[in-house]
Order: sequence, then C-alpha cells, then structure tokens
Amino acid sequence: MIIISKSILNDYCAKHPDTYEPIFNWYQKSRKSNWRNFSDLKKSFNSADNVGNDKNGN
Repeated sequence: MIIISKSILNDYCAKHPDTYEPIFNWYQKSRKSNWRNFSDLKKSFNSADNVGNDKNGN
C-alpha cells in the first residue's frame, strides 16, 4: 500500500495524541503490506469495510 502523506497523519496525531499508537500501528502494517485484494486486507484488518464505487473489484 502506498501512503500518500504521512504529514497528515502526524498533524492529526498532534491534535489528538490518544490516536498516535493505533494510527502508527496501522501505518506500519499498511506500509509493509502486499495486499492483492480486499480479502487479503481483511486478514490484517478484520473490521475493514469495502467502500467506494468499485466494491466488486471490477
């Protein structure tokens, strides 16, 4: 996964310090990921929801 702007995460965490640990745990997992589809992502983040216009991968 490509994280476009880490600075946005840093800014958010500066305003909401209690979010630092969960956000940067997500960041580290996501940065190292090699998900090929939504099912792969769900293995890492079981509570993730598929949103957007292309839910079926078409």
